[in-house]
Amino acid sequence: MKRLLLYLFFFCVTASSYGQRIMENLDRGVVAVRHAPDSVFISWRLLGTESENPPFNLYRTTGSGKPVKLNAQPLTGGTNFTDTKADLMQNTAYTVKAIVKGKETAGSKPFVIPAKAPVGQYLSIPLKTPVGYRPHDASAGDLDGDGEYEIILHQVGKGLDNSFNGYTDKPVLQAYKLNGTLLWTIDLGRNIREGEHYTQFIVIDMDGDGKAEVAMKTADGTIDGQGKVIGDSTKDYRSKKPATLGKVLDGPEFFTVFNGQTGAALATTDYIPSRYPTDGWGGPGGNGGNDNSGNRVDRFLACAAYLDGKLPSVVMSRGYYGRTVLAAWDYRNGKLTSSWVFDTKDGKNPFSGQGNHNLTVADVDEDGKDEIVYGAMVVDDNGKGLFSTGFRHGDALHVSDLDLDRPGLEVFGPHEIEDHSKGDSGYVKDAGPGVAVYSARTGEVYFKGSMDTDVAAGVAENIDPDNAGAEMWWSGSDGLHSMKGTKIGPTPSASWLIWWDGDFTRELMGGGKISKYKGSTIFNGNGERGNGRGNPNLTADLFGDWREEFIMSAGPNELRVYTTVIPTNHRLYTLMHDPQYRLSVAWQNVAYNQPPHLSFYLGEDMKKAPKPNVLMPKKAKSSKK
Repeated sequence: MKRLLLYLFFFCVTASSYGQRIMENLDRGVVAVRHAPDSVFISWRLLGTESENPPFNLYRTTGSGKPVKLNAQPLTGGTNFTDTKADLMQNTAYTVKAIVKGKETAGSKPFVIPAKAPVGQYLSIPLKTPVGYRPHDASAGDLDGDGEYEIILHQVGKGLDNSFNGYTDKPVLQAYKLNGTLLWTIDLGRNIREGEHYTQFIVIDMDGDGKAEVAMKTADGTIDGQGKVIGDSTKDYRSKKPATLGKVLDGPEFFTVFNGQTGAALATTDYIPSRYPTDGWGGPGGNGGNDNSGNRVDRFLACAAYLDGKLPSVVMSRGYYGRTVLAAWDYRNGKLTSSWVFDTKDGKNPFSGQGNHNLTVADVDEDGKDEIVYGAMVVDDNGKGLFSTGFRHGDALHVSDLDLDRPGLEVFGPHEIEDHSKGDSGYVKDAGPGVAVYSARTGEVYFKGSMDTDVAAGVAENIDPDNAGAEMWWSGSDGLHSMKGTKIGPTPSASWLIWWDGDFTRELMGGGKISKYKGSTIFNGNGERGNGRGNPNLTADLFGDWREEFIMSAGPNELRVYTTVIPTNHRLYTLMHDPQYRLSVAWQNVAYNQPPHLSFYLGEDMKKAPKPNVLMPKKAKSSKK
């Protein structure tokens, strides 16, 4: 008994010491939008480092006048307010002050609505998009340490999937402040191909100095944000052979960490692993067969993870149909080092061929350090394989506390049964589950469905308030199912997710429209283009209260950051201070995008939300290294 108590004490102390992660030092995040001719909706952040119940006072300043307090009593409910008495013919500024121990703290940075601002519920970011390009996936990070997120945008021209030959345009990344100021442009060059599976970029503060870095694969001819060329700009490794025309199957490959504020390359090293042998990336079952056409070898994923429980590392990967390699990188004190490499090596390894077109990161064993959920397998924080279900690859992945009757986190995802012998029936005997739910900690399988069927897509989240816990649906599911597999309702109308209205049940999103399950449309974005696949360029809790914003492109030269204007009395810490959610935003741009998830269950029937165990970095210096 004494040994058990000692073990439990040691585990709790160890988990607590490792689990206090250094996160972004965000400001109050005040946002105000004129959503009606006579009405302004204002919301602001509750930070993960403060008490969950501080009262707030809200002030309005009109023109050059004195601040006017808008609330008769301190605000103790949701961190939002609707102002119906503003004089919007003049510049109008809103400031929030927390009350701590009966005294007002310093005011937030004011949010200013320009005089005669049009009615709308979005912030417009003007772009300087290269001719012939369009906005694609985006990410967010505090690049300059001012407490406000900047937007990092992947601009795309002509792109091609790995299975197609042909030349593509050069991938371009740009960083913008929310007011439209262009901070930098990075041209990845002709030796990086454009397409969903090639350019995965991660934005995260790797060294804990309060400013995010940007990390990605580079090559000869990449031009950083200061105009400096990486490698040899004269080299052109694009294949001229008809069978592999336009693909890059030779030449050096690099991994570069860029200064998020200036775009300057901070450190560059060889990419791990190399592509060679180019025909050595096959594996077991289905689509696992080898090729030498640049298809399987150039399947890239990436993420950020708190592998040491304190600062995030960037994990770059290659391969998922067969051989799979993950390489973890640390950027500390101006130096880039490799902390570990996970390599399945060949098709006989039980971890081969288990990857998805996406991945996620979560602390599956609750020790304060993150694991990488790589489709049908999990890699531990030390770079060792934790377990594999053997169900092989899929197109979607969802990890959270989905089943309230099970301990810890669950993984839900579809699996493709890609055996060419399946015939017209679409079935392969004993091929495996088309969808599965398993324990993120142990790999124990809780549910298997659509047996021997190729399932393309699926989602799991709490969208139905009448059912405890989350629900799931997938291609061919013929309805919404509980996490036990019981059909409980009709199939939802969309496959993207967002917290938008005033309750804790998540909403459905598709094509810029937001709706309730079995309910009506509650928002219509008028068909903005998004990332070209009907999904937002980014979904994240970028500012304001805990509800999510989404970014949609409105043509090539404008991004619109939409925010909710629906009041709520629910109070919750900013989602970006939940580490799993923040890391989900970091990998959201990777390959086949997935919506972010929390490390805990969010619903009207939830227990009290956990307080984030996070630290803020020291105040960012005025200039980077």
